[in-house]
Amino acid sequence: MIIFRLAGHGTEKRKEKALRADQKRWDERFRKKGFSLGKGANSFLRKHLHLLPKGKALDIAAGEGRNAVCLALHGCDVDAVDVSPVGLKKARMLAREMGVRIHPLVADLDTFELEKERYDLIANFYYLSRKLIPKMKKGLRKGGRIIFETYVVDQRDLHTGGPRHLKYFLKHNELLRLFRGFRILFYREGIFREGGRKKAVASLIAEKI
Repeated sequence: MIIFRLAGHGTEKRKEKALRADQKRWDERFRKKGFSLGKGANSFLRKHLHLLPKGKALDIAAGEGRNAVCLALHGCDVDAVDVSPVGLKKARMLAREMGVRIHPLVADLDTFELEKERYDLIANFYYLSRKLIPKMKKGLRKGGRIIFETYVVDQRDLHTGGPRHLKYFLKHNELLRLFRGFRILFYREGIFREGGRKKAVASLIAEKI
């Protein structure tokens, strides 16, 4: 397991404090018995695996690893990055249980750097950092694909979960704008019933051209 650390000077100390608080929050969630979202992959990912390449993949905000393991079973060599070492420990256990390997990376996603043209596939589910998206684009090889799903602003009116702060919700059509210049292979936006509850999301698969 590779651990990325922040420097401890000036503003970096404040960033490190915020990182530790975020890490503690997720560690506490993932320490609970069982898997917080189950062991099965995100339904959008499962339904559209046929559109995704095999090869080197990155799962952003991988948590307990359900999507990273799904991609490994699909035939990908997967880097799973998350702020929580507790979550990634469970991800590695899940991978072992399913007979595959993943590469866990503990990192602050606000400062995470992607090597240029390293990945054939990048997956991002229910994590929104707009400043990370240009890095994701840079990290994809030509012909590589992005699969992305997260909440849109309408989720706040449904009261069925999701983040607290407005900055973590996509605006209408924002995901399309963020990947302007990519070839859009699949896109949906709206309110859907999945997993027994309604949710307002935007879902995209796009190819770097």
